[in-house]
Amino acid sequence: MDYETVTAEDFGKSLRGIGINLLVRDVRRTARFLETVFETGIHRLSDDFAIVTYEGGVFQLHSDGTYHANPLLGLLPENPPRGAGVEIRFYATDPDAAAARAEAAGAMVLQAPADKPHGLREAYILCDDGYAWIPSRPL
Repeated sequence: MDYETVTAEDFGKSLRGIGINLLVRDVRRTARFLETVFETGIHRLSDDFAIVTYEGGVFQLHSDGTYHANPLLGLLPENPPRGAGVEIRFYATDPDAAAARAEAAGAMVLQAPADKPHGLREAYILCDDGYAWIPSRPL
């Protein structure tokens, strides 16, 4: 699919399985973070929306304003972190390299890369909205 030219209707009809839409305060800033730290693909980037691709998967970023008629908007906290309790895992990203890129970009590395008993090496990196992004690789 050409994410740069697909219509909103055709994109919506194409979605399958599980979907993730993240509400963020600044779509462009979050997209830059994801592209810099995790080397994701960013498509249709605007102030209100972006399509994010990673290893064949797709998810979306939405600005708060795009949810003006959505009941979820009223539940968002006034102050960050809004993503507490959510982990978004990238299973094909070197955690050491991602943590280094995150630090260079000024992001918070909540937990340095470490080997875990569940068979992965992983790190915890927080974005400005408080979502925990976990790069990992099998040991």
